[in-house]
Amino acid sequence: MNFSDSDIETILLTLRLATTVTLLLMLIGTPIAWWLARTKSAWKGPVSAVVALPLVLPPTVLGFYFLVAMGPQGVIGELTQSLGFGTLPFTFTGLVVASVFYSMPFVVQPIQNAFEALGDRPLEVAATLRAGPWDTFFSVIVPMAKPGFITAAVLGFAHTVGEFGIVLMVGGNIPGETRVMSVQIYDHVEVMDYAQAHMLAGMMLLFSFLVLLGLYSLRRRHNIWGLKLER
Repeated sequence: MNFSDSDIETILLTLRLATTVTLLLMLIGTPIAWWLARTKSAWKGPVSAVVALPLVLPPTVLGFYFLVAMGPQGVIGELTQSLGFGTLPFTFTGLVVASVFYSMPFVVQPIQNAFEALGDRPLEVAATLRAGPWDTFFSVIVPMAKPGFITAAVLGFAHTVGEFGIVLMVGGNIPGETRVMSVQIYDHVEVMDYAQAHMLAGMMLLFSFLVLLGLYSLRRRHNIWGLKLER
């Protein structure tokens, strides 16, 4: 049995969502991870807790609050409407915003762990060579923390691919716009089309297994792991 046109559309949309979210999270998560790894501020605990919230909160809870916040009467919704963008629920952009927050700990924590594992020595050596802050970060810190960045990118991408609850709450089930693979599987099961559901579910199962296998191999080589908290 082959994938239907609808299945292919949802696969492509899922890959597009996961790629967009991962790129944004690498840009947003890196400075957050660096600050958390280096700061001694009293705000470190609260910020760490906010970043880690998606690890313990049900996706539907997060989805509900994002739906309210991005709605016409919500804080985000009022801002986007004032800027002429309309409201974000049930749009691809809304999915991206919610997914960035939902997958954030899977990106921030591996990078933070990699930064913390480096210690102060690389910074001290770079300072003795009169390297500037930006030069030190991109020429010394980033290459040394490469395993953490790889782990973060893979985990962020894989976690976004597997989203369901927050996607359904914020994006609904709009073909070509917000219907991703997890929602498509749900639709197949609802109409008892188990053959098509098996194909998509099997693909996601194989993908998840390969991701974890690759990460455990990376962990053995570099003695790192990405998360401080687990479900």
